[in-house]
Amino acid sequence: MTKELVFSLVGGLGMFLFGMQLMSNGLKATSSDKVKRILTLLTKNRVLAVLLGAGVTALIQSSSGMTVITVGLVNSGLLSLTQAIGVVMGANIGTTLTAWLVSFIGVFKITDYSLILVGLGFFMTLAPRGKGYRIKGQILIGLGLLFLGLDFMKDAFLPLRESQAVLEAFQTLSDNPIIGVLVGAVITMLLQSSSATIAIVQLLAYQGLIDFSAAVPLVLGDNIGTTITAQIAAFNTNINGRRTAMAHTLFNVIGTAYILPLLSFGIYQKFIQMIAPGEMTSTSVMMYIALAHSAFNIVNTVVLLPFTGLLEKGALLLTPIRGGEEIDGIPRFLDNRLLNSPAAALIQARREVLRMAGMAREALEASFSAFINKDAKNLKKLGDIEDAIDNLQTEITNYLIKISQQNLEKDQSRELPVWIHSVNDLERIGDHTENLVELTERAIRSKTKIQADAKKELVTIFQLLIEMSDHIHLAIDGGDHEKAYKALACEDKINSLYIEFRDSQVQRMNSRASSAIDSIIFIDVLNNLEKIGDHLTNIAQAVLNEFRFQRTESHTIK
Repeated sequence: MTKELVFSLVGGLGMFLFGMQLMSNGLKATSSDKVKRILTLLTKNRVLAVLLGAGVTALIQSSSGMTVITVGLVNSGLLSLTQAIGVVMGANIGTTLTAWLVSFIGVFKITDYSLILVGLGFFMTLAPRGKGYRIKGQILIGLGLLFLGLDFMKDAFLPLRESQAVLEAFQTLSDNPIIGVLVGAVITMLLQSSSATIAIVQLLAYQGLIDFSAAVPLVLGDNIGTTITAQIAAFNTNINGRRTAMAHTLFNVIGTAYILPLLSFGIYQKFIQMIAPGEMTSTSVMMYIALAHSAFNIVNTVVLLPFTGLLEKGALLLTPIRGGEEIDGIPRFLDNRLLNSPAAALIQARREVLRMAGMAREALEASFSAFINKDAKNLKKLGDIEDAIDNLQTEITNYLIKISQQNLEKDQSRELPVWIHSVNDLERIGDHTENLVELTERAIRSKTKIQADAKKELVTIFQLLIEMSDHIHLAIDGGDHEKAYKALACEDKINSLYIEFRDSQVQRMNSRASSAIDSIIFIDVLNNLEKIGDHLTNIAQAVLNEFRFQRTESHTIK
């Protein structure tokens, strides 16, 4: 029995995490502008975010699943941390519907449909209807595996639900509210299902094994224990995904902390008995417990919703960015309230472009270092940076389009294309660093050996690109045309060295100092570095063209 429990738990956890990864990747691939606009619209207002979370959770009957989905959306850059907190609050309310269903017909499980989701998703991936259709199938497979994994983990502890010793432990330990909270939290962590824990508590009360006062602390503990699922889901996500999970935990822990004293004095129990219809009996006690569960989450949401900002700060404090960790792809400087002042809006857009340029530079440094040192440890971080760059390209471009719809002066109209073209080139730089990541993985697999002189040549090109990036950053920041010219001078050197180094590698291959596969990878890396120089050149030329417009206009005025 112990072996089966361990195998089911490990297998279920692996399936759960794999499903989360599939779903998150699918959401990233389908993050179209339309989807983003809908999500932003639905979650822009905190109350709407709560209603969205409650509604979706009521449909899928899993607060854990909804929180996991929310973490995936945050990880994909589709939701900000602030928006996600409202959704999570609503998820806590929506999941209480299960307790009401248990009061009448028993537990309703979304996991009943897991295999159907996997099957439908698989057939969608086979249908010849384009990439978008296949990605939707991937999302369904991921969602199905996610819930199937939860079901396996819950069933792994099925003996606990049927054990008389466990029933006796509930009865004995739950007499103390604090111990009851701890027991409820632990059991929910083990079962990986808050709904299962609530159902057990309801059945215990129905059988007369525990009374209503003893059941409520278990319900509060259940709300804390259910947050462990989000913590597991966020383990392999970016910093905002983990912060969403932490905000979920804070929300439930804080709510339990201020309700617990009321519970100890019997005030909360009396409140539930006062608002519940009819007299409490051995049959209606299940409904009372469901009401206590719903009331806790509704009251907690009403109390803490105005303090969403404080919850966010708490999550930021408890989940700090560790040295050189992920980069946030959510825009920091774009503010729609400034659109009526195009000059101010353009300044903010330029600040966001500078931030994006910094990400591109970091991606270049990290990807090249990974290749030279054959270091695969930071490759996931590079994927996060690439995702952030892609998201910023879309957000900045949309913001610039909104600016273009305002009444602009001539210099403002000429400045817009500079930033639009710049963000496109920065995104392409991100793509080339992603190519370097793939070449690094290939080099590690094939045990590629880059000769010392070849390595020195690549380092020479890389150093010129870093110098070029620094010049570009200053050119963008202050409109410094001298820095732009220096960047172009770097590009001339890169183009000359590119031809020289490519020919040198061919000679090394012909003399058999380097193998064919080593040479192919070397030249591919060299090509990507040269292309990065081309895109930096495009940005420098865009800045220079803007400067020439301004200088020409200035001479005309004189």
